[in-house]
Amino acid sequence: MNIGFCGYSFHTQRYHSSYKSGFPGYLFRLQTEGTCSIIVNSKKMNIEKGDLLLIKPGDYYEISIEADQNSGDYHLFCEGDWIKKWWSRSSKPTLSRIDLDEKLLALWRHLTIEERRPSSEGNKELSRYLLQALCLILERVVNETAPAFTRPYVVTRMMRYIEEHATLAFKVDDVANSVGLSVSRSVHLFKSCVGKTMIEYAQEIRISAALDRMTYTTMTLDQIAEECGFGTYPYFHKVFKKKYGISPGVYRRRE
Repeated sequence: MNIGFCGYSFHTQRYHSSYKSGFPGYLFRLQTEGTCSIIVNSKKMNIEKGDLLLIKPGDYYEISIEADQNSGDYHLFCEGDWIKKWWSRSSKPTLSRIDLDEKLLALWRHLTIEERRPSSEGNKELSRYLLQALCLILERVVNETAPAFTRPYVVTRMMRYIEEHATLAFKVDDVANSVGLSVSRSVHLFKSCVGKTMIEYAQEIRISAALDRMTYTTMTLDQIAEECGFGTYPYFHKVFKKKYGISPGVYRRRE
């Protein structure tokens, strides 16, 4: 794989660029601030915050930013066999609206910093893996926000919130507030789409985290219970035994 450029730009003045003979590689562009106008293969689009643009080689591409349009974006140009295979294995819409997730942006920034290092200090292998990770995350986000996706995106957002906060003390109200829904609506929607309650989903994540620590660390069961979000060992014991039919201590000794 080859990365031509990777970075962040913020325009406060008029800007225009075009590739009338076709873009030479794959372009990822995520609008994070302001607006701009883009033309791809004769289709004009007004780009706003959260819009992800995916361009393939040969696409006509033109971007215009007016003097009164402050515009900020993350961008990446790349090419190579892995990217080509990744692109072709699933549909890649030209434009998608996604959440500006900080973990995604942090990965993009990490890749940007790595690419800016002097050649004597850079690590191409690390850049390659960071790029692959970025591609896979973008693919997941695009698929989950597609209209044809079987699960409403608001439910996916609730799942991601729970996944991130499962080992912490969170309430159902927190999940509902994170997506701007009432508690009753979020509870009903989550259960009907996922087939389990928010707490049941969180318990699966907590159990998985606890199993890892039971297997690979010497932490006590009390420590594991607290660190994985169960709070106390008796509650951890109750949830674990209900799922596996044995206590955490017996399970650990067997493993």
